[in-house]
Amino acid sequence: MKKQWFLCFIFIFIFTLYIWSENSQNKGNADMATSRLTITSSAFKMGSTIPKKYTGDGVDVSPPLSWDGVPEGTKSFALISDDPDAPVGTWVHWVIFNIPFSEKGLPEGVPKQNTLPNGAKQGMNDFRKIGYNGPAPPPGKPHRYYFKLYALDIVLDLPAGIKKSELLKAMEGHILSTSEYMGTYQR
Repeated sequence: MKKQWFLCFIFIFIFTLYIWSENSQNKGNADMATSRLTITSSAFKMGSTIPKKYTGDGVDVSPPLSWDGVPEGTKSFALISDDPDAPVGTWVHWVIFNIPFSEKGLPEGVPKQNTLPNGAKQGMNDFRKIGYNGPAPPPGKPHRYYFKLYALDIVLDLPAGIKKSELLKAMEGHILSTSEYMGTYQR
């Protein structure tokens, strides 16, 4: 009788290990299938000061940005950069969309033109200019500048020169994933 209980115990133990092993492998495969969209910059660390070069006090060129973890079904990317700490409310520094899904980022100094050679289009910022214009806050406390990346399941049928609000409306129902990166600046 003891031998039967012992064999039964061994069988249950081995079966439990098998089930646990299968669940662990399936969880690992699921994690790989649902990679997370992330955006970074080689110019500054998340939450740190944006170098003067990328501000209104410097050359005022866009910082280099890169991303990975692109969700399946992505057809294009859009990026909005803004400052929620501006005295007049959120201030838009950059609107760019229809960035091809094959792109892994944006280089430093994206030209300030309506349409880029890769087909990406740029919108109007709150300086009433096309392309990127960097931080230029009033003197005082540091402001936060967000670079918000959107992976979309569509290439948008919109003209260059649109505003942030128009882009956000057009993206409704087409956002597969988002990610943001933030830097600070003060005068």
